[in-house]
Amino acid sequence: MSMQTTKMPIHFLKPGELYVGDQPALVTTLLGSCVAVTMFNARLRVGAICHGLLPACRNDHVCEGDCADGLKYVECAIRRMLEIYHKRGIVRGEIDVKIFGGSDILIVQEGERKNRTVGRQNLEMALQILEGEGVRIIASDLGGLHGRKILFYSHTGEVLLKRLHRSQALQ
Repeated sequence: MSMQTTKMPIHFLKPGELYVGDQPALVTTLLGSCVAVTMFNARLRVGAICHGLLPACRNDHVCEGDCADGLKYVECAIRRMLEIYHKRGIVRGEIDVKIFGGSDILIVQEGERKNRTVGRQNLEMALQILEGEGVRIIASDLGGLHGRKILFYSHTGEVLLKRLHRSQALQ
């Protein structure tokens, strides 16, 4: 990435939040078992990132991404992002997606099935929704035992990632 002479706003994305912008901004977040999904459209230079905390809400109906606390759920947040892009006239084939997180940083009790941790459920839900919606994932860094720090440049779609040691992710 080239150095820019002007300062851009910096936003810290907390769990359950979503950022969408068409102006240059740097969005940062920290991930453990949570999942961050970034979307970028080069034609309109629209970038978006969500920070999903849990895989899906418990509603009886299919999530459409418009419930009050939906952004904390991976399923709802992704659907909301896609709806925002759709309203801007961006079709699925014009969206570049990157996905990060879903770590198993929380200690799993002996005897529990490791493949059903919150981190694994989050990343499985994200992959399922994205595949079902027909968007292409161009980059990912998923699972494992470490947290991640994400730097997302909303105007270019570029993502910088730092893997964190266990002690850093739990702070």
